[in-house]
Amino acid sequence: MIERVVDFFGDERYASQRRRLFYLVLVLVVIADFLVPREHAEYLWDRLPGWSAVYGFGSCVLLIFVSKFLGHQGGIMRREDYYD
Repeated sequence: MIERVVDFFGDERYASQRRRLFYLVLVLVVIADFLVPREHAEYLWDRLPGWSAVYGFGSCVLLIFVSKFLGHQGGIMRREDYYD
């Protein structure tokens, strides 16, 4: 069972199926966010449907770009033979 899961997420043959699965999950999360009652929201953005999905996606992209910047421009990342 676990071998099939590892093959599905690691093999290039399943790339299009993986992409469709991820898009389906994304659509389901956004649809589920429309079903949440919003009468007790404290802030304006909490009342916007889909805000949680957009905020999570934006935060993830920002985290990736900041870590890439710190690794390459910030000097954290070193050459492979740095300690040789």
